[in-house]
Amino acid sequence: MTVAPPPDRPPADATLTDHLRHWAHHRPRQRAFTHVEFPALAAPGVHRTLTWQALDARAGAVAHRLKGIAGPGDRAALVLRQGLDYPAAFLGCLYAGVIAVPLFGPQNPGHEGRLAAVLADCEPACLLADTATAVPVHAFVRDHGLPEVPVVVVDQLPHTAGGFDPAEPVAVDPGAVAYLQYTSGSTRRPAGVMISHANVVANARQAIEAFIADVRATTAVGWLPLFHDMGLVLSIAAPVVGGFPSVTMDPVAFLEHPVRWLHLIGAYEGTVSAAPNFAYDYCVARTDPTEIDRLRLHRVRALANGSEPVRPATVERFQNAFAPAGLAPAAHCPAYGLAEATVFVTADSPDSPPTAVSCDPAALAQGRVEPSTDPGAALLVACGGPVGQDVRITGPDGEALPEGNVGEIQLRGPNVGLGYWKRADDGFGAPGGWLRTGDLGALHGGRLLVTGRLKDVIIVDGRNHYPQDIEETVQGAAALVRRDRLAAFGVTRADGGGEDLVVVAEHRRDTAPTEAEAKDAELAARAAVSARHGLRLGRLLLVPPGAVPRTSSGKVARSESRARYLDGRLAPR
Repeated sequence: MTVAPPPDRPPADATLTDHLRHWAHHRPRQRAFTHVEFPALAAPGVHRTLTWQALDARAGAVAHRLKGIAGPGDRAALVLRQGLDYPAAFLGCLYAGVIAVPLFGPQNPGHEGRLAAVLADCEPACLLADTATAVPVHAFVRDHGLPEVPVVVVDQLPHTAGGFDPAEPVAVDPGAVAYLQYTSGSTRRPAGVMISHANVVANARQAIEAFIADVRATTAVGWLPLFHDMGLVLSIAAPVVGGFPSVTMDPVAFLEHPVRWLHLIGAYEGTVSAAPNFAYDYCVARTDPTEIDRLRLHRVRALANGSEPVRPATVERFQNAFAPAGLAPAAHCPAYGLAEATVFVTADSPDSPPTAVSCDPAALAQGRVEPSTDPGAALLVACGGPVGQDVRITGPDGEALPEGNVGEIQLRGPNVGLGYWKRADDGFGAPGGWLRTGDLGALHGGRLLVTGRLKDVIIVDGRNHYPQDIEETVQGAAALVRRDRLAAFGVTRADGGGEDLVVVAEHRRDTAPTEAEAKDAELAARAAVSARHGLRLGRLLLVPPGAVPRTSSGKVARSESRARYLDGRLAPR
């Protein structure tokens, strides 16, 4: 017997735009999306808000314009700034049956090459910009030899209070592609993951189940880019599915003054937010202790820590720093996800504090998780269990491994994407509908421990070593090293007899290390790596701030770092 949903909730098979239309009809004047701008460094935030009805109207205006220049299945690339126009543009694409490609404008320094490559790959029928980016977008297309296509200036489109005419929407197959989520490119050239309408709704529901106790008392607050998978799902998709408000700010505003984000997450009851591991350390380092008394972090329900390896020391530092502001230990939720699964896979519950497992390092190098009480044990943060999907660990032959064994993380569920755009021969599935993630980990007590990327593993003398562990050791031993701005990797020895360990690290901004100081830092790092990992550090190369390449989502790009090191593009200091 099928149980009908409550009358104030859309049906189980509703798409994202079905949910939007539902809230616009049932809660037209309720606050939906708010964007906070910071016009000056010390200025308070300026809040601009759309109700559900107003958001629906703006999305409808985008859809109406798209129907004149693109057909179902065509691509529309979003190349506009973070703000209220971004969710309207994204949802407008879905209304029109056009495949959205969430991207960023050409004003993002250092990522011009990636933007050009993605635009060439997705072949958009049009570009969605705003008044501030329209002229630069035209210039970017011309300068990079890309095909000239219409540029729709979203914030100049006329719209009505009534929203999208119900007679106009294109009939959408839930299994059809809703958008292309381009991967960050931390280990290879970015690829467009095809996310269906059903995928994104399923993942939004999984995230809601994992982090939210009551959608009626929840607000999502985020600074992550909306083109990033975690930013898109937690700041757009989950609020639209759950019918709760979303508050966003620009990533640059966070980087300028991270306490802005901390104030925002404390401004609402039941706040849910997310950030990569480095951002939590960044908050600790860049927040004036005098500001902490003004924060109200007791209101925070969940802070997901994902997108890159979660470091136990980071969790401890963040909690120690902000506990005086009322932050509950359980609010910090280590998580794991990836674009191929829309984003969310596992997370620790906000009902209990995060935990770390002390592992014997020798056993871990051999692919086993064996708890240890040794002070030199490796600490792995538990990233919780899956919600609404299955997770398993497999060996090289593809067979499932029992708990406590390290292997490739595989998963399956309704959130797993359809494959890679234009790469039918490069599917990411395994037999039985399992997604091969390329990540390594183990299950321990039913919870996932992530050890690293399969492609990043450094193999020295037949033993596996995980770069993030080595990076943590180096930055803890060498005071000159800038936190979370370093990359460890292996390079083939000249005699072909194995790999040497190399670490490329930015020095701190407040230093200008001499040759002697750089040598001392290398000696300290070499001693620490030898003692903790039983490895010889071949070289520690100190480079200027900003020299270590990062992806558009802020992660260190280790494979690109290795390539630049080998061809001499990384110059010392």
